[in-house]
Amino acid sequence: MICSCRSFGLEGIAGYEVSVESDLSAGLPAFDVVGLPDAAVREARERSRSPIKNSGFKSPVSRITINLAPAGTKKSGTLYDLPMLVGILAAMKSIPVPGRDCAFLGELSLEGRVRPVNGVLSMALAAERCGIRKLFVPAENAPEATLAEGLEVYPVESVRQLADHLSGNAPISLAEIWEPGFGGRVLADFADVKGQEQAKRALEIAAAGGHNILMIGPPGSGKSMLAKRLPSILPDMTRPEELEVTQIYSVLGKVSRKNPLITERPFRSPHHTISAPGLAGGGSNPRPGEISMAHRGVLFLDELPEFRSETLEVLRQPLEDGCVTISRVSGSIRYPSDFMLVCAMNPCKCGWYGDPSDRCTCTRSAVDRYLSRVSGPLLDRIDLIIEVPVVPFADLRQTAPAESSAMIRERVNRARALQQTRYAADDIACNAGMDQPQLRKYCALDEAGTDLMRQAFDALGLTARSYDRILRVARTIADLDGSETIQPQHLAEAIRYRSFKIGRE
Repeated sequence: MICSCRSFGLEGIAGYEVSVESDLSAGLPAFDVVGLPDAAVREARERSRSPIKNSGFKSPVSRITINLAPAGTKKSGTLYDLPMLVGILAAMKSIPVPGRDCAFLGELSLEGRVRPVNGVLSMALAAERCGIRKLFVPAENAPEATLAEGLEVYPVESVRQLADHLSGNAPISLAEIWEPGFGGRVLADFADVKGQEQAKRALEIAAAGGHNILMIGPPGSGKSMLAKRLPSILPDMTRPEELEVTQIYSVLGKVSRKNPLITERPFRSPHHTISAPGLAGGGSNPRPGEISMAHRGVLFLDELPEFRSETLEVLRQPLEDGCVTISRVSGSIRYPSDFMLVCAMNPCKCGWYGDPSDRCTCTRSAVDRYLSRVSGPLLDRIDLIIEVPVVPFADLRQTAPAESSAMIRERVNRARALQQTRYAADDIACNAGMDQPQLRKYCALDEAGTDLMRQAFDALGLTARSYDRILRVARTIADLDGSETIQPQHLAEAIRYRSFKIGRE
């Protein structure tokens, strides 16, 4: 007898339907799995035998063939254990054949328990699109699956429990739709930062428009401290953004039963020893890297020149396209990577080049050699470059509290609200995502602004890319100012953030 069960797989972070066809036929006992299974899927043959016996069913003494369709797509992971076992039991007539509106996901233990798997949210969203009405998932994954609206999610603890439900003996209660609780992680506040008003202003602009920023300054000036407080002024994520980010973390197995939805913008700070695949993603079975884990959030690279050059260069395409493509012989996988790049670096190896204290011990050639580790094309993709000098003693002794993150975030939210209204008909979230037609429409300059930009273009040796980035930053400054148009003062401030020349006196 042949029985077909519906299940799902993962391609990148997107789910796709897989039909699990089980055939029991006469012949010598054997168990074959076809349909481009990887080692983990093939091992399901062994994980299926013991759960059948340990759940109170008679082991089939026949030839078992499992086909995973579409057969031309590689299947990986342990999530097909449960649909394969359901198909075998239904083909044996030990349980009723599941309806076409049912789908199954889950890994099996030898005693017949159902263990959690990764990527359930992506597959639940795909199930909803494919017309599935009842989704059977491991109990630990049930809160995550309920995030896909329109599904009846059944949390399965064991094979015996599922068999009793399908037979109508003991129905499984539906999982309750997960709702976020109150409160959250306490974020570091800008009120703790003494001085550095110019750097705070640049970070406010970066947060308001989603711009990339580089901070240059000596050790101890507060670069890392400022960067780590950036999440406290970023706007709240929308529901679609939350689902996008959660899918990435779900595929990596980094969501919990207690908090299955990522509601705060990610802040990723990889060490400078990270490899290019670790940053961009990859592997024999490709997985998202740090830049995808920073999607809709912040990727902070501290001590930027200490990263290997081949590692930094993988950032160039994702910064432009908002996604990263991993290519293998079997095909290509695309991961989203729309993030804010925040970098920090010293001006030289010892860290004190250009400081008034004259403590720098580096030769001019050593300074140039250190700074050359960061390529010009990567710097050209930075929107704001800001100097972070040593904090004066008078600022450190200030007892009056600095401006809090809540006050800054209020201005950021107002600017983002203007952008959401402006781009309501476009597929972008903030000013950093504007393309050429939108730049022409929303960043038109008057005569004074055009003259100012012409002078800056010649004096600073700007490229076409840096010209566009200045316009985007100027548009954000105008939004923070509540201005309909870009005024010369907005443009002048944006140009100032591009005029810092790294390694030049």
